[in-house]
Amino acid sequence: MPLLKLQVATPERSVVETEADEVELPGAQGYLGVLPGHAPLITLLKTGVLSYRNAGSREALAVSAGFAEVSHDHVSVLADSAETVAQIDAAAAERERAEAEKEMATASAETLPGITARFELAQARLSVARRS
Repeated sequence: MPLLKLQVATPERSVVETEADEVELPGAQGYLGVLPGHAPLITLLKTGVLSYRNAGSREALAVSAGFAEVSHDHVSVLADSAETVAQIDAAAAERERAEAEKEMATASAETLPGITARFELAQARLSVARRS
């Protein structure tokens, strides 16, 4: 069975470069699955969990906004940030989530988008940390 080549990078570093049976991305319009032979596409990514499976093993990353390109069984992701389970401090992510949730109660229209982004990234980090 053919495999996908997955590359995940941030502006600072390459995070993952591997082969995968399938990839699930947090697209701007919802999660989307990519299998070998997928039609070419470019999509915006929202903050969430990027997961992939290879030979029965499932891995996940917490990613923030970015974009992905799928072409010829190659999935390229460029995200503002991407963290593996080994890079996530679950206790710090829980504190960040609680702090952002508290700030949302009194946020103004100007500050709410930034607070929401922090909350969503903390949620993604916790989701990845809990999978291990």
